[in-house]
Amino acid sequence: MLRNSPLFQLYLVRLRDFYRQPARIFWVYGFPTVLAVVLGMAFQNREPAPIQIDLVDAPGASWIKTALDEHNAALGRDRSASTTHTGIPAVFVDQGPEPDVMKRLKTGKTPLAIQPEGSDTWVYHYDPTRPEAVTARQSVDDILQRAKGRKDPATVRNAPVTEPGSRYIDFLIPGLIGVNTMGGGLWGIGFMLVHMRIGKLLKRLVATPLPRRDFLLSLLAARLTFLIPDLTVLLLLGTLAFHMPMRGGLWLVILVDVVGALAFAGIGLLVACRATTTEAVSGLMNLVMLPQWLFSGVFFSTARFPDAAQGFIQALPLTQLVGALRAVLLDGATIVQVAPALAILSAWVVVTFTLALRFFRWT
Repeated sequence: MLRNSPLFQLYLVRLRDFYRQPARIFWVYGFPTVLAVVLGMAFQNREPAPIQIDLVDAPGASWIKTALDEHNAALGRDRSASTTHTGIPAVFVDQGPEPDVMKRLKTGKTPLAIQPEGSDTWVYHYDPTRPEAVTARQSVDDILQRAKGRKDPATVRNAPVTEPGSRYIDFLIPGLIGVNTMGGGLWGIGFMLVHMRIGKLLKRLVATPLPRRDFLLSLLAARLTFLIPDLTVLLLLGTLAFHMPMRGGLWLVILVDVVGALAFAGIGLLVACRATTTEAVSGLMNLVMLPQWLFSGVFFSTARFPDAAQGFIQALPLTQLVGALRAVLLDGATIVQVAPALAILSAWVVVTFTLALRFFRWT
């Protein structure tokens, strides 16, 4: 009978243990949702943020300020409104004495300071390692050079791309799904096992007739159960709130996520197989998770890293999981196209479970 099965009873224990602790529910389901909403609002399609710069009050400053004001007027923008969709940022200027301007620049309150040296000469003060400062310098110089009469030999026009699938939020949602799958596998299994070891629960269980495989399978079954609503919440948020496309089959999305969950469950089991303190397992899990947060393409493409690091990056399970999810959701990839990623994730499943079961410590 199913109700008398040790595996089924242990599975129910894991479910009850989870939903009776509201904090776990928030961190598993609430936090990723809040993160997706906040980042989605931050990176939704909208006009570029205005560039705020400072101008030293010196001879020639009035011409620079007039040129920038005329640029803003041509865009139909002021400090409180944006009425065009040109993709060209407005530039707002605060004018003041040199000591005040330089102080603001050195304290990071402005990305760019302009110091006029006559009517046709000026100096840009900025930090070349700060991306927003480089952007501000290029945009402002382009405006001022045009105002001085520079003519461009070619005619260009802007065609902003706003189609779902090409936006940053579409890139981000699969990354968040992968991060949540990783966190659930490591914290949901690894941390819980060490907690049970500290409380002598594993020692008591091993003294019973309970098959050890049933205990471990119950953990795995509970993790896969928690995975479905987690995936559902983020997919619904992406498709309904942000109109993220889902060009591939839903069954393939679920398959990729399940294989990824198994890989991280195996890693969680391996990390916790010998640890005897929460401090030790927390350190090991952070050691495993941090490189994947940084290198696996969750928030930006893995192509940004040098070629020498690509072998290591592509071997990470989160890299394969996130890449396969993006391929299915955004590109409509088939199972044949994501087969290499599934193969690498499956290898992680086999290797980690084999090693974890070999070295697992029950007491």
